[in-house]
Amino acid sequence: MTSTQKKSTFTILLVGIVLGILLWGGFNWTLELTNTEQFCISCHEMRDTPYQELQETIHFTNRTGVRATCPDCHVPREWIYKIIRKIKATNELYHHFIAKDVDTPEKFEAHRLELAKHVWKTMKETDSRECRNCHDFNSMDFDRQETRAADRHDEAIDKGYTCIDCHKGISHHLPEGYDPGADAPGGDDDEGDDAE
Repeated sequence: MTSTQKKSTFTILLVGIVLGILLWGGFNWTLELTNTEQFCISCHEMRDTPYQELQETIHFTNRTGVRATCPDCHVPREWIYKIIRKIKATNELYHHFIAKDVDTPEKFEAHRLELAKHVWKTMKETDSRECRNCHDFNSMDFDRQETRAADRHDEAIDKGYTCIDCHKGISHHLPEGYDPGADAPGGDDDEGDDAE
């Protein structure tokens, strides 16, 4: 290989590395940009209904000052699961820009049960992975919980329940007419979303 060929090979390799870093950096920058609460509420459908509801909950304002944002609950932290969620989110873009299924509060309410069931199903399938980023049975001090909550958490551990089994409606309003006790573990006597 001549000196000129070596320089050309080195230049191509260097340009490739720099482009790779720029593309990977741009991809990660975009990924993180779309993983913020500001991005989530940039659509009026999210800002005007779910975000308003979140502000009324303990996940938004509480004694410890810890706030859960949209991505904390709806986007996995682990990279591969985050990418899968972002790919699935393209369906939401279709419904926002083309179908306009939930672009008014009335349409959102008409689809609330369907939307909620989709989120609940996903959370059930992942063992409430995003909840467990902050809440962990092993870190809970049952002695400092109200008796009812401690008993329910103990039962959840014993029977393999996941967070969403009992905590539907903890951050957003439940769909009108939906009874959380009807599908909560243990039957109708449960008060699903109230168990803290």
